[in-house]
Amino acid sequence: MATRRIAATTLAAVAAAFLLLAIPARDPRVPSTAPGARGFVWNRDSVWHALEASFVQARAHGCANTAPAAAQIAQLGSTVDGLIKRPVAATDPLLDTLEARYFALAPAAAACPVLLDGYVALYREMREAIKWQSESWVVTDPAVADRLYRALYGGRAAIEEVLLQQPAGMVAILPGRQEPSASPAAISHGVQLRSGDIIVSRGGYPTSALIARGSDYPGNFSHVALVYIDSATHAISVIEAHIEIGVAVSSFDRYLADKKLRLMLLRPRADLPAVRRDPLLPHRAASAMLARAQAGHIPYDFAMDYHDPSRLFCSEVASSAYHEQGVDLWMRSSTISTPGLRRWLASFGVDHFKTQEPSDLEYDPQLVVVAEWRDGDELFRDHIDNAVTDAMLEGAERGERLSFPWYTLPPTRLAKGYSALLETFGRIGPVPEGMSASAALRNRAYSARHARLAADVRASAEQWIAARGYRPTAWDLLDMARAAAAK
Repeated sequence: MATRRIAATTLAAVAAAFLLLAIPARDPRVPSTAPGARGFVWNRDSVWHALEASFVQARAHGCANTAPAAAQIAQLGSTVDGLIKRPVAATDPLLDTLEARYFALAPAAAACPVLLDGYVALYREMREAIKWQSESWVVTDPAVADRLYRALYGGRAAIEEVLLQQPAGMVAILPGRQEPSASPAAISHGVQLRSGDIIVSRGGYPTSALIARGSDYPGNFSHVALVYIDSATHAISVIEAHIEIGVAVSSFDRYLADKKLRLMLLRPRADLPAVRRDPLLPHRAASAMLARAQAGHIPYDFAMDYHDPSRLFCSEVASSAYHEQGVDLWMRSSTISTPGLRRWLASFGVDHFKTQEPSDLEYDPQLVVVAEWRDGDELFRDHIDNAVTDAMLEGAERGERLSFPWYTLPPTRLAKGYSALLETFGRIGPVPEGMSASAALRNRAYSARHARLAADVRASAEQWIAARGYRPTAWDLLDMARAAAAK
């Protein structure tokens, strides 16, 4: 009898503990939207579908007569050359004309590989001209932010639609401007890196796509890392913040081994006043962050509070390093204003919605693009992930929530406790430091649903290619993702 009572008491205690651990945490507080924040919307679906129809027609004709398109690319190149010689306002109608003409040439370039090199060169020149123009623009002005986004993100979107129709002839590395620098240098994979360079990249995880797209200006990049090059050995190190372990230092090869769907190398302009005064400033920024990372553990900042240097998320690794040297990156802070997205991010632990998004660093006039890498297969996967993420975020705005089975919370809370114990010994547990058990479960649920939808979209894309002979565009993929999400 005593044994039965003990067993019953033990079972009751376990059940009570399980139920106590299953009590859900309160929904996190979502701060009010920052004044003036709003999401960018193209509102040009009819234009995109018209461009696709032109591409289908151009494919039917092949490369029989490329002279008109080649002449238009050359003419547009002359217009871009003029933009590097005289400043214009961000609202100048000339820039609207440039955008429209560039988009209009995409179908011909996508249908005929002979035009690819000229179209790609035009993209590089246009990006350089817009970056140069933006040096005199007030980037905190919403109209300027829209212009930079339309030109830089829009130009990249157009060229990627072209590249994805001819992946066999796609150039993996697109050079930018070889900005001079006094910092130590090293060459890797045919690209010269300098100490203090910044790499923005896109990871291969569902949450990587969420970071890239989850902003008022949906972008292409989800991660930021800082390059350090030893002046004696020229060994390349990469300093970055990881969700699982906080700030860490790795070799460049190890950095590249972690799944990347795209990379872009950025460098401070040599004519920045602070860099003119101290040409080695970028190297000093990287050296100081390296020393700090090696001196002790720096936790990951899930809150995305770039004002708090005690914890760092990936963007802060670069911004904090340069801030200490007198250069403030992200001249225009990123904002996240849509209610559904804010709720989702808050459920992951984010409580700062005016922050520093990786994609937005490209629009900082203080930085130039040195090189950009992508290939056809990874780029198409990137576009599928984008489409699925965008469709899921539309659901967030309709009120959909990130949920998980209630009975998974108790074991995850125990795993969180175990993780906290391991962290006291400098080890990594199953739940990342700074992430709650509920956030970990929502993360898992989000990633699982994203993976299911992406598999559906890939299957639909394969059927599309088999039936039509070309890869579906970004807007076609979004339609497929919406259909998959509606099942």
